[in-house]
Amino acid sequence: MASKPPAGDPVQDAPQVAAPQHAAAGLPAIGHTLRVAQQQMGVGRTARTLMKVNQKDGFDCPGCAWPEGDKRHVAEFCENGAKAVAEEATLRRVTPDFFAAHPLSDLANRSGYWLGQQGRITQPMYLPEGAERYEAVTWERAFAIIAEELRALGSPDEALFYTSGRTSNEAAFLLQLFAREFGTNNLPDCSNMCHESSGSALTETIGVGKGSVSLEDLHQADLIIVAGQNPGTNHPRMLSALEQAKASGAKIISVNPLPEAGLERFKNPQTPRGMLKGTALNDLFLQIRIGGDQALFRLLNKLILQTAGAVDETFVREHTEGFEDFAAAARAADWDATLAATGLGREEIEQALRMVLDSRRTIVCWAMGLTQHKHSVATIREVVNFLLLRGNIGRPGAGVCPVRGHSNVQGDRTMGIFERPAPAFLDALKKEFGFAPPRHHGLDVVRSIAALRDGKAKVFFAMGGNFVAASPDTEVTEAAMRRARLTVHVSTKLNRSHAVTGRRALILPTLGRTDKDIQAGRRQVVTVEDSMGMVHASRGNLMPASPHLLSEPAIVARLARAVLGPSSTTPWEDFEKDYSTIRDRIARVVPGFEDFNAKIARPGGFTLPHGPRDERRFPTATGKAHFTAAPVEYPEVPEGRLLLQTLRSHDQYNTTVYGLDDRYRGIKGGRRVVLVNPDDARELGLADGSYADLVGEWKDGVERRAPGFRVVHYPTARGCAAAYYPETNVLVPLDSTADTSNTPASKSVIVRLEQSPTV
Repeated sequence: MASKPPAGDPVQDAPQVAAPQHAAAGLPAIGHTLRVAQQQMGVGRTARTLMKVNQKDGFDCPGCAWPEGDKRHVAEFCENGAKAVAEEATLRRVTPDFFAAHPLSDLANRSGYWLGQQGRITQPMYLPEGAERYEAVTWERAFAIIAEELRALGSPDEALFYTSGRTSNEAAFLLQLFAREFGTNNLPDCSNMCHESSGSALTETIGVGKGSVSLEDLHQADLIIVAGQNPGTNHPRMLSALEQAKASGAKIISVNPLPEAGLERFKNPQTPRGMLKGTALNDLFLQIRIGGDQALFRLLNKLILQTAGAVDETFVREHTEGFEDFAAAARAADWDATLAATGLGREEIEQALRMVLDSRRTIVCWAMGLTQHKHSVATIREVVNFLLLRGNIGRPGAGVCPVRGHSNVQGDRTMGIFERPAPAFLDALKKEFGFAPPRHHGLDVVRSIAALRDGKAKVFFAMGGNFVAASPDTEVTEAAMRRARLTVHVSTKLNRSHAVTGRRALILPTLGRTDKDIQAGRRQVVTVEDSMGMVHASRGNLMPASPHLLSEPAIVARLARAVLGPSSTTPWEDFEKDYSTIRDRIARVVPGFEDFNAKIARPGGFTLPHGPRDERRFPTATGKAHFTAAPVEYPEVPEGRLLLQTLRSHDQYNTTVYGLDDRYRGIKGGRRVVLVNPDDARELGLADGSYADLVGEWKDGVERRAPGFRVVHYPTARGCAAAYYPETNVLVPLDSTADTSNTPASKSVIVRLEQSPTV
């Protein structure tokens, strides 16, 4: 049977440290999966639920956005996906009695782990101005409170409507529709904090801000470069695709400041051989310094240009522009400067070049290790240059592969969750719904926090997520949220954002992916888009955690009716009763979704069109792919300082902390650890097992301090360090962002380590 939630926060003062592991998954992953699932759901519920994860007649995993192939395993989930499902399908409940027993001050002093372990929220909860405790409230009263605050604003642009990547296509479309009918494009989302740099770079260079490969392309590739990504923890099912690619003869290069177990060896729990021996994945590990990726790809491009016959001249001539300016910049790349920027040896880069030249079909995959730096957009443009040079976009087994984190983060953007919408999208909305959407740009995440801080935004509405914990500059973000007149969170479970509120606050409990969704007596389905542009249906199979829950589409539809009133001609009530009516409207507004309802009726769904991939058609202003020639940048770190990257533990998904271990890195029983190269640590006088405060250094002179981190001597790149977020988000300045995309530079934080006064 399921176990009770922890009564108190576990002590994390003395984490145990062992040697890092060199293989991922296998029997330990199975054991951990079953243990966590049983604790949350019990044995019977575990079996009924996990067998429906990512199945064609089941529900989409609320974890990562990695796609499924046409042929599914019986157990089509990974360890971290199972944890995500278990925490949503938990039998634990957070009732009004819980809030009566725990005032806001108590919740604010709890860890994110403890809050998340308490279970599913069962009723709408309201925190009146000046109150110490949340209290139960009816849905009607909750919507009336939001309507009251929104109508009292001096401008619709004083409201912010945030979306997390868990939100379905249907709910996301309704939310952006409501926000724009209300009068604002303030639609910040979690993409602003992760792959905005990818979208910015890809839209400029190939005309589509998404990846260009399918799962089948990975299986057919000759060479796969995995840069700035840890699939073993963040996208574990990707390891199966890499294993299949290796079986077909592919080579794999990983580019990362830390060695990661999942890319060393994958013990596939689906096969006996995989369980016992596993498959070595890496053919070459380039242990690059943080932020050195642009310099690496620029030098590789120079070397390709210098190699006779290496450039696909026909492709370059027929499908690209800007080659001459790019080539001039690439030819100027300097070996010594590149070695300094990357920390690599000449022979390592030359070995990588040989593998590149031996490959006819090359894919580059990346994640936050490339997207969260000041020069991230320029870095990803350089990756595109690298692929364009040899014609590796628009043919099987080749292309760009930004690996999205959350399960529908890409779909939400497709549905119009974007603060800078395209004019064509707004034109389609106007034609379909008969109102004039606002044309001026709205606010992204960083600008939304600044607007709250400066008193220019007054109402914050979040569709899922944990905004406070996910955002940079924690103290600034929390102070900004507390200045709001009203904060509203549509949630399944408790998190830090519920404890950092405006003058008034609401928690609106919603159905999860695992829950049955019945509207007007009929079972509904929602849809999601994966990281490779596949759209498919998701159907929960469990009875909801409480009869008081509403679905996300129902919450938006009722809110819109309460705020907009009878003046709105949008059929909000029809949308709530029958989600197929939402999809009919999406089909007429969003390109690629024609016959939407018919397409999702097919098992497995359908693939969205992608011009560069499908027919080498590049929807840029010129109709061609663009080579670019940005100056090479990399972080320069003062002597005696380290460059810190924030990252996840293996017991974590985004800001959700499932446990206090990081099995593959040898950490157990605590999260306040900082991984430092042993040579750097010795130079800084930091013994393994000592404790240090991490102190950020930024041009504004503000001291940002994360105290009490256990120093772990770890084989990271020289001059680099790593520690878990959200604990280290306090060190990321709000205005330290990527050029163009404005994504927080959470992978490039200059820190000094000071011995902690106490342990």
